[in-house]
Amino acid sequence: MRIGFGTRAWRALGRVALAQDCVLCGAGSGDDLLCPGCRADLPELRDVCPRCALPSPGAAPCWACLVDPPYFDRTVAVWRYEFPCDRLVQALKYRARLPIAEFFARALATQLRGRVDLVVPMPLHRSRLAERGFNPSAEIARALVALTGHALARDAARRVRRTLPQAELPLDERAANVRGAFACIRDVQGMRIAVVDDVMTTGTSLNELARALKAAGAAGVENWVVARTLLD
Repeated sequence: MRIGFGTRAWRALGRVALAQDCVLCGAGSGDDLLCPGCRADLPELRDVCPRCALPSPGAAPCWACLVDPPYFDRTVAVWRYEFPCDRLVQALKYRARLPIAEFFARALATQLRGRVDLVVPMPLHRSRLAERGFNPSAEIARALVALTGHALARDAARRVRRTLPQAELPLDERAANVRGAFACIRDVQGMRIAVVDDVMTTGTSLNELARALKAAGAAGVENWVVARTLLD
């Protein structure tokens, strides 16, 4: 007598074989990165300025962006950069938990509307890339274009000057730290560009990169970021 597994049985066996623990709390999460409880705890952004993604009543453009517009035109952000989202970002950046990049990409993909011509990851300086071994933003971007079908241009922009880590500087010193740090090395004339990054804090790095891209002829630049720091 021939004995075989049906489709449901194979799927059940696959779930057992691929079972894993939640990367945040260690509870069983099946074949998901997070357990349902930790996923529900991720702090969603609501009612934010469409340009800088900071809180704004009714999601209207904020006063700061109206008075002194940044070089970028729009920001898409999924979560607030606070617990437990911050733990996920840090696990990707500092412990090389690369499956988190795909998790971030899937979350970002649900927030996107419309199309762009190129997706550009926030570049690392070559010395920092050599130290870390990978670029977290590039890993998120790579997974994101696989989901959305956008064109990825990993080398469209380059960080030409090594800067101090922005997180180590006071907020009022960050713009000067990244001034002139980026160069566009690809023809982007008339193109709409999306820059992918993990965290947007003050937005100074993203703004400087947008400035470089627009100086090279980009028609529009928007930010696709995983998390947004809400400044006091």
